[in-house]
Amino acid sequence: MVVAIPWLASAITRDPLQIALVALATRIPWLLFSLPAGVITDRFDRRRLVAGMDVARCAAIFVFGAVVLANQGDLSSPEAIADGSADPPGNAAVLLALLYLTALLVGFAEVLHDNSAQTLLPSVVGKHQLEKANSRMWGAEMTMNQFVGPPLAGLLLGVAFALPFFVNAGTFAVAAALVFALTGTFSPKGQTTTGRIDWRREIGEGLSWLWRHELLRSLAIVLGGLNAMSAMAMAIYVLFAQEILGLDARGFGLLLTGSAVGGVLGSLLADRVSKRLGPGAALFTSMVGMGLGVGVIGLISSGEVAWVVLVASGFLVVMWNVITVSLRQTIIPDHLLGRVNSVYRFFGWGTISLGSLVGGVVVTVGEPLLGREWALRMPFLIAAAVHFVLLAYALPRINTARIQAAKVAAESGPAQPDFADPQ
Repeated sequence: MVVAIPWLASAITRDPLQIALVALATRIPWLLFSLPAGVITDRFDRRRLVAGMDVARCAAIFVFGAVVLANQGDLSSPEAIADGSADPPGNAAVLLALLYLTALLVGFAEVLHDNSAQTLLPSVVGKHQLEKANSRMWGAEMTMNQFVGPPLAGLLLGVAFALPFFVNAGTFAVAAALVFALTGTFSPKGQTTTGRIDWRREIGEGLSWLWRHELLRSLAIVLGGLNAMSAMAMAIYVLFAQEILGLDARGFGLLLTGSAVGGVLGSLLADRVSKRLGPGAALFTSMVGMGLGVGVIGLISSGEVAWVVLVASGFLVVMWNVITVSLRQTIIPDHLLGRVNSVYRFFGWGTISLGSLVGGVVVTVGEPLLGREWALRMPFLIAAAVHFVLLAYALPRINTARIQAAKVAAESGPAQPDFADPQ
């Protein structure tokens, strides 16, 4: 869907703000639903939640694919979109509204699915295997979502706009069947909460635990900034690829495979690099590299160079994810894992929706002042600058010594962190 949804949006409208709103609709559930999703995750069987959300996404995407198929004749050809000559279809407003609604529904399901999936893994593997297991999972996810998916979506778009949606609905159905086939116990362990849900108190427990833990609090704040900047650039990436890099649907799909290639390499090597450099140094390396990468993309006009940059960025993103996700799974008590994880992702992922909106606003406001080309480049350049501001914030707060201390305290200490703030 990383290709099909933005490309379909660009077939309906060329307005960067309206295209950015599609990304906003997908991501705003992280801001609105992360905290309740954490409570649900700590209440119910996590395997069923993961599979159920795959079923929900399958249904939503299949129905939308049927709507796109019924309106296929009103959409501009992919070639017309790439050269900027596409005209909006006659029923553009209705199609765009349905695209927003579908993106929103899929986004809500994604929030509960992803939060449940991250809390499910510690029930499958031991803590000493979490980094390796997360590496392999990220590798598989990157391979399918960005290596296989984007080029395939580009090819399918050339046949029919609706085809990628039907194929994606089928993959969610297969995923649901595989998760339902897992055997074992996947309900929360430890001091589980039963009875009627007290949303305010139960969310508050997760929020309090994370906020008192200085290391996780700092990581959540940094992640929020990084994701906001990434979203600001990605919100208009389809227009940047079409108008600055000169790519068609197939080229755009191939471009996004760069992140997947880097992600697969990261899934194979991230745990080794983390051990060699130390997790703190590895996280700093990721931040510096990602900042340089987004800045370079904002200055170039070559799809080939952009692909190479995305390879490096994909490696660094997976390395960041493997280290930080494994850390959370290791140090957060299982009965609180869903809620604390959801609070972490509320700060870390909730900003994506805001970044998506800002990306569209930057281009819309910048175009009359800077021209179309530099307006499309500005989100990347602003994102690069903010990366290094975040690095300055992270330097005194996130390091290998603090990470190791947190792991030791989790193994021997109480569920509530008592080492959060240095005296």
